Amino acid sequence: MSDYDYIVIGAGSAGCVLADRLTSTGDKRVLLLEAGGSDSRFWIKMPIGYGRSFADPKVNWKYQTAPIPGLNGRTMYWPRGRVVGGSSSINALVYCRGMPVDFDDWQQMGNGDWGWDCVQPYFEKIERRVDPSGHAHGDQPQDVKDVSPFLHPMRANWLNAATELGVPVTDDFNGPNPEGLGCYQVTIRNGRRWSAADAFLRPALRRGRVDLQTHVWVQKIRFDGHRATGVEYVRDGQRCFVRASGEVIVSAGAVNSPQLLQLSGIGPGALLQQHGISSLHDNPAVGGNLQDHLAVVYSYKATQPTLNGELASLRGQIISGLRYLGNRSGPLALSVNQFGGFLRADPAATRPDMQLYFNPVTYGSGNAQRTRIAVDPFPGFYLCFQPTRPTSRGRIDIASADFRTAPTIQPNYLSTDKDIQDVIHGGRLLQAIARTRAISALIKDAIAPVLEQMDDAALVDDFRARAATVYHPVSTCRMGVSLKDSVVDSELRVHGVENLRVVDASVFPTVTSANTNAPTLMLAYKAADIILANQKR
Repeated sequence: MSDYDYIVIGAGSAGCVLADRLTSTGDKRVLLLEAGGSDSRFWIKMPIGYGRSFADPKVNWKYQTAPIPGLNGRTMYWPRGRVVGGSSSINALVYCRGMPVDFDDWQQMGNGDWGWDCVQPYFEKIERRVDPSGHAHGDQPQDVKDVSPFLHPMRANWLNAATELGVPVTDDFNGPNPEGLGCYQVTIRNGRRWSAADAFLRPALRRGRVDLQTHVWVQKIRFDGHRATGVEYVRDGQRCFVRASGEVIVSAGAVNSPQLLQLSGIGPGALLQQHGISSLHDNPAVGGNLQDHLAVVYSYKATQPTLNGELASLRGQIISGLRYLGNRSGPLALSVNQFGGFLRADPAATRPDMQLYFNPVTYGSGNAQRTRIAVDPFPGFYLCFQPTRPTSRGRIDIASADFRTAPTIQPNYLSTDKDIQDVIHGGRLLQAIARTRAISALIKDAIAPVLEQMDDAALVDDFRARAATVYHPVSTCRMGVSLKDSVVDSELRVHGVENLRVVDASVFPTVTSANTNAPTLMLAYKAADIILANQKR
């Protein structure tokens, strides 16, 4: 096959941004390889279709973790995007940068030029802010829409609860004052999901310098000595090799990026030897430092109508469907995640340590083991908390030398005393919210287990029994200066080899305090500038 200047493995959020930015000027050619297929699907484009793609094997890797000791030996379902756009095509559309101090932490860990002052301009280059009237501020590629006037009337209860508790209210989680309760902004344009594929990849494809190949399963990266030269992959049953005259860039995500490095001989030497893989560079950090957000949901039957009536009943579905097809409005044109916030639950906290969700819907009565989403047939809503900066660390490692075998995912959740204390603080905060007049007025009945009846021990026991991922795995190819506990340097070059980078959420030094899609887009945009600057040296 023809040579390419850059080969990017993975057409998820990061890969789409790289394809756009690396071809925005000059004459460079990019090959973008994606294991999944097209994102041109009704249930992907319709925002609330998230409930369908959550378990659709045509667009979802549908991973399962190993048994997790800290969660009573439970396994956990991990949906990840296997489609053009990656998880930005199947997520719940919330756009949150995280807290500015998150990125200062990155810089203080030795990663120069990744502090808040360095990354804020890249967020601003990405975000096309759209106000409630539909007016767009700027011509940036990624729509970040304020849909607050169109959200459920329970919005008033949520903001009144903040007033009762004496905590801040914010009108912009991505603004200068993100701490407080408010409404989530979403990646929606004209009533349709606006994924990374829409925002970045499609403009890049129109230039004619990006070759997107789907249904491609990458086997390994090929090296000449320690220099990455190309990629071996399988497509339509045929084994292929393609050469990169410039660089190979792995953007396969926090699960698949460390898997691919290990399959290519970069990872823990003993593990590679166990699976008969020749070690090119022995680095135990590959696959390590896994971090993720873990949350628990408390569900209630409501005293007033909620989205359940519009999404669960046949009549409601017909009416909502007609509204959506007619003018892209109604609940189907919105995210299921409507309200939330960032607060300090620990009295000693110096930054928000909890992310909250308050959604006017219930599904599966809060069943953490669900692998599908089914809306409950009664009016309901839920409250949810997730500690923002967990200290537990897990691993992702190959289970076989066969590239088609899913890796072993061991998140090691709740393995530190700090994380257990966070659960207690988060549970106490949620109890206080549930007991406000504004929220208690909405409660007809609590669906067991009953949050308000739990002491500290019961909160932890319930969290161990029911908590689930919030789908934010990061750091398995962590950025850092130490060769002992990092995989890439601050320019995202893989330690120990040449012409190879990793650009995706797997390189986060630590998990950010919120949803991870926005910082992944930022990281890829900044990485492209680094790559292009290196090319000119």
